[in-house]
Amino acid sequence: MKKHNFSAGPCILPQEVFHKSAEAVLDFNGIGLSLLEISHRSKDFVAVMDEARAIVKRLMNLNDDYEVLFLGGGASLQFVMVPFNLMPELSGKAAYLDTGTWAAGAIKEAQKLGHVDVIASSKEDRYRYIPKDYTVNSTYDYFHCTSNNTIYGTQMKTFPEVDTLMVCDMSSDIFSRQLDFSKFDLIYAGAQKNMGPAGVTLVVVKKEILGKTGRNLPSYLDYRLHIAKESMFNTPPVFPVYVSLLTLQHLEKNGGIAAAEKRNQAKAQLLYDEIDRNPLFQTFCVEEDRSLMNVSFNLTDESKKEAFDKAWKEAGINGLNGHRSLGGYRASLYNALSLESVQVLVDVMRAI
Repeated sequence: MKKHNFSAGPCILPQEVFHKSAEAVLDFNGIGLSLLEISHRSKDFVAVMDEARAIVKRLMNLNDDYEVLFLGGGASLQFVMVPFNLMPELSGKAAYLDTGTWAAGAIKEAQKLGHVDVIASSKEDRYRYIPKDYTVNSTYDYFHCTSNNTIYGTQMKTFPEVDTLMVCDMSSDIFSRQLDFSKFDLIYAGAQKNMGPAGVTLVVVKKEILGKTGRNLPSYLDYRLHIAKESMFNTPPVFPVYVSLLTLQHLEKNGGIAAAEKRNQAKAQLLYDEIDRNPLFQTFCVEEDRSLMNVSFNLTDESKKEAFDKAWKEAGINGLNGHRSLGGYRASLYNALSLESVQVLVDVMRAI
């Protein structure tokens, strides 16, 4: 039976990527060695890193003012690296938008390094919406937001005009929709949500914003050092970088971000239309902030839970349970998920 993987992360990836990465584990580029055992300094892997960095800039339509990094530590390490690199040591002040668990984690880390103003939050309403009535002025060193919230199923549809640097955690919707990426001074994203396996994090940063904090940075936390070493200051996560490259190549080959957005809109509309039509289901968040990537929803009649759970599991659906902090259900509609898989879920919902 075909499996339909709605997991929130690590998530579904294209089948073509699985096949090519499996081949590389056995014999990479026909060199008779596994990808897992070659030197990260070898010409074969240097070519992988170079192409991965180049394709990110092509997809985002960014010029050479930006540098692309592939780092370890997940988005959680970026919660620390961002304030270390952008918040002055003695007078640092940053504005953060609190839209969910991961935004709250970033706020917690930044507060250890300087003054943080949470300029807007939806916490009191259990993060059911994206705050919109706020301003960000030039007194802040940077503004930080989280574009998509996997747990609560909310997504920023627009981004504010700010009079300072714009930083965004795009871990769960990177490359899923068209944006003017040049609006952002720093973007970071854990690969495991939409562009690769766990173990590598993408950072896209405008070079001119760095080196202005007056801090004596630990080497690994300094973006400038990683730029100088072309993401190879330490041994990079070779396999996750390669799988990310394959995923990016697949995206580019299949119409890029514009085509992916159309497919994602179709999948989301199919599922949201059924939830809105079917009195047994309701979404968690407000309608205007519904995510294209993560659909969090609940049963309106808990007596149907046993039957619904049995039905979706028998249909080959995987990863539909909601986050442990919220409960209910969560369908993650990442780039590689097919419309066919969403239709299978909708058919199960209609049959309950």
